[in-house]
Amino acid sequence: MGKEIIQIAEALSNERAIPQEKIFEALEMALATATKKKYPVDIAVRVAIDRKNGSYETFRRWTVVDTDGPLENPASEVSLEAARVDHPDIQPGDVVEEEIPSVEFDRITIQTAKQVLSQKVRDAEREQIIAEQRDRVGHVVNATVKKQNHEIMVIDLGNNAESVMKRDQIIPHETYGRGDRIKVLLQEIRNDPGKGPQIICTRTSNDFLKELFRIEVPEIGEDVIEIMGVARDPGSRAKIAVRSKDHRIDPRGACIGMRGSRVMAVSNELAGEKIDVVLWDENLAQYVTNAMEPAEVSRIVINEDTHSISVGVEQDHLALAIGRNGQNVRLASMLLGWDLKVMAEDEMEKNLQAENSKILKVFTEGLNVDDEFAQALSDAGFTKLEEVAYVPEEELMSIDGIDEETAKALQANARAAVEKKAREADSEGIKALSSLPGMDEDLARRLVARGIKTGEDLAEQAVDDLTDVEGLDEKKAGEIIMAARNEYWFKDSGSETKAEQGSADGSKAE
Repeated sequence: MGKEIIQIAEALSNERAIPQEKIFEALEMALATATKKKYPVDIAVRVAIDRKNGSYETFRRWTVVDTDGPLENPASEVSLEAARVDHPDIQPGDVVEEEIPSVEFDRITIQTAKQVLSQKVRDAEREQIIAEQRDRVGHVVNATVKKQNHEIMVIDLGNNAESVMKRDQIIPHETYGRGDRIKVLLQEIRNDPGKGPQIICTRTSNDFLKELFRIEVPEIGEDVIEIMGVARDPGSRAKIAVRSKDHRIDPRGACIGMRGSRVMAVSNELAGEKIDVVLWDENLAQYVTNAMEPAEVSRIVINEDTHSISVGVEQDHLALAIGRNGQNVRLASMLLGWDLKVMAEDEMEKNLQAENSKILKVFTEGLNVDDEFAQALSDAGFTKLEEVAYVPEEELMSIDGIDEETAKALQANARAAVEKKAREADSEGIKALSSLPGMDEDLARRLVARGIKTGEDLAEQAVDDLTDVEGLDEKKAGEIIMAARNEYWFKDSGSETKAEQGSADGSKAE
């Protein structure tokens, strides 16, 4: 039988272009499966085929388990104590083997071997196909459309590789017929427990646009021009930010090409998607101005606390700045990573004046200064009492009219105002918490000292967060948390079921 096994391995290897070692492994598993069927219990079996003459040996296997009680699976496990009778150095997890008679290639064995071998050959073929595609992940590849309907597109990647693109990976309103050639980005190879490795391709990702530009613009491929960001509304419009590492090269002009040839080639591949090439700038304000093109920006206000940027434009440029259905400002926001708010310049001026009035009021009341002095602080970039209270004195002294003595007085007033504000917040918190069922003023004070200053703060806690508070055990902590949730989360809905589901026995609300 040995010669026949060698011949089978050689024939399958040549026919399916699979390494012989994979065939031998499949044959060994097929023989092991056939052997296990000869026994009334589920045993562990290993078959070893000699790669030269085709002869094979069969071994029954037991896994060594360190246990004093009964074995869970005595057919394939052996206790450590029993195993050490013949193998003194053996350890838990090791395997003990004993040679058993090998099965003959009768009709049943051959049928079992065929089934296992067929499956293993298919698996080996798929592994080989997947292995060939791994080197192409992250690159644009040419594919042939096999089928497309409203939900999916099936494409042939060549070398027997196939991918199914779902609707969110296909550019909207894009239709192809059987046999049409298209470009796709081989995005990843995803392991699906039920279906095995799946090749994921896309035409809607930002990386697809990047790679198309890398192909069309040699300077990007040579790493002279760098792509700094991409924002897309697939099939409609996109923005791509670029910068040059060589000051002699215009990155925007290089990406657009002579008479727009390069950007037009990319656009044509993307079903006519309009592409704005944006010049990246390390100065955020200038970068915002570039990203908002074709609209002209007249004023920019950056709020780092809220990570937002207010953009002012002339009234007659407002529609262009916002774009159809807000597309221009949305793409610019995605490109920048900031929340952009576009408004007419006169409206922006009113908002700034209102905001400035609030700041002046805070300073005049909290620092006991006049409007002119408060305006000087505002012009210097101060917006909160906390900023005045805790910045180095040198920053205040850099403002015209403020000497060391004045700076000290300002900071003393600011700190006093901040502390007063904190005391008032604590007092309000104690009052709000004390009104909840099961709470008293002493417990409310302890919670406020922990930073839990509102009913909402308490509702978001978990029991484990409060058990180290003096006077609280798990039961009491759960009761006051549920009281806060009933008051602030479920009161309006009046749902007892929601209150019960919101039990305070575990994690914080998400």
